[in-house]
Amino acid sequence: MTRWHPRLATVLFAVNLLIFLLPLGGIAVLRLYESELIRRTETELIGQGAFVASIYRSELLRRLTEGGSQSRGLAGLSAYGVAIPSERRRPDNPDEPWTPVEASLDLAKDQIHPPAPDASEPNLPPDPVAELAAERVTPVLLSASRVTLSGIRVTDYRGVVVASTRRDLGKSLAGQEEVSRALLGEHVSLLRRRLGEGPTPPIDSISRGSQVRVFVAVPVLEGNRVLGAVLLSRTPLDLSKALYRNRFYLLGGGAVVVFVVCIVTLLTTRLVTRPVSALIEQANLVSQGAKAAASVPLQNPGTYEVDRLSRALSQMSTTLERRADYIRTFASNVSHEFKTPLTSMRGAVELLRDHFAEMPADAREGFLNMLEQDTDRLTRLVRRLLDLARADVLQPSAERMVVAQVAKQVAERFSGEGLAVTCDVSPEVGAIAMAPEVFESILSSLVDNARQHGGHGVQVHISARAERHEERDCIEIDVRDSGRGISESDAARVFTPFFTTARQSGGTGLGLSIAQALTTAHHGSVTLEPSPAGALFRIVLPVAH
Repeated sequence: MTRWHPRLATVLFAVNLLIFLLPLGGIAVLRLYESELIRRTETELIGQGAFVASIYRSELLRRLTEGGSQSRGLAGLSAYGVAIPSERRRPDNPDEPWTPVEASLDLAKDQIHPPAPDASEPNLPPDPVAELAAERVTPVLLSASRVTLSGIRVTDYRGVVVASTRRDLGKSLAGQEEVSRALLGEHVSLLRRRLGEGPTPPIDSISRGSQVRVFVAVPVLEGNRVLGAVLLSRTPLDLSKALYRNRFYLLGGGAVVVFVVCIVTLLTTRLVTRPVSALIEQANLVSQGAKAAASVPLQNPGTYEVDRLSRALSQMSTTLERRADYIRTFASNVSHEFKTPLTSMRGAVELLRDHFAEMPADAREGFLNMLEQDTDRLTRLVRRLLDLARADVLQPSAERMVVAQVAKQVAERFSGEGLAVTCDVSPEVGAIAMAPEVFESILSSLVDNARQHGGHGVQVHISARAERHEERDCIEIDVRDSGRGISESDAARVFTPFFTTARQSGGTGLGLSIAQALTTAHHGSVTLEPSPAGALFRIVLPVAH
């Protein structure tokens, strides 16, 4: 069973695809890694903002409820802040109390906004209750920012900064997009370009050289009202620093990539280069006359095309070897067949030249008859050799020929020459793809062979029927004679050129060889079959479709 081998185009495509994907994959991985660094920073800011908002909310509620009657405190609490618009409110779901906020920034998809605008002067002063609550929150922000390196600002419900790690207390951030959206009850995360901050910091410093900054705004909520907002910002770890920190892992990954490249190279060499080199070596062996080594297909051709090429080269080598043997044998037989009459003719000519005057008339006539017979034999040999040469190079014809019609014509022709020939063709026998004159030549060679070898009074019967051979529809034609048959020793040589037992009656030993060459050229066969009496030749030809 033939093993499956990939096509050469498949191998080359796979190799080129891998080579293409290596840098592309590296770019994609680095891009994804940079986005992951940004999302990591966003996640940290969301967590910090949630804690700061919770601390500020608790302090603010405490300030709103102290210093007066309980009823007045509750009334003040319900009226404090800004109501969230109905279309922005989250539906209440008691079965789902959790309201997680997930990081969503993506460097490849999200817009990078301009640098954050400077805080502006407010139209109204900060809310006094918010200022009181911020007094307790500010030390916490300053302490946390030293560790987290985040910029943190808390605004009242009008967007005025009441607590900050920067010098913008009392300024308004209401005009900044993330703050204005947070004051409507929305959690906001976005990217902004950084302002120029001098030269790129050293790769091992804590300063970051990224060109973007992450901003996260967290609303301070109480029910459906916004009590304020927490704005956090931080520069994410830049890619170069992240790669430097993970340089040992990256070197390991680079080693893996180099290993993959080596594997691809070895695979290409094994699947393409080595088999092609082996084919070249086989071709050199063929050119040097070696036989056995060049006629065996490669055991590991690698690819489908090389496998086919190897089998074709093996078949070509076998064909050339068989053809060379045939030519050597054929040349030897031709030499022998021509040598005998030529030797006889040369001897007769020498005798006639030396003794023509004193030679009796009947002796001269005998020598002349001998010359005529040898000349006729050479003429028949040349004609049959030409027929055999044409049969060896004959290409299948596109003509269609009805078997019954040509078989009856051959039978009638030989019957007219005094040979008893009968014909029986089954009605289901159709046509074959062969020129009529070619089929007539095949039948004539077999019938004439029966006449030469069958003896006096031989009878020949031609029959045809439809059969199936090797999963294809065929027609079997039997040519049976009533002669003495063919011995077992001669049966193995009947299709060998120049082999004949009827040389005295004019046989050349080429008729059966011509018949075999013609049937083989039309994808058929002619064989000698066992028969209790006489000789039986069977022709098998495919049905024309």
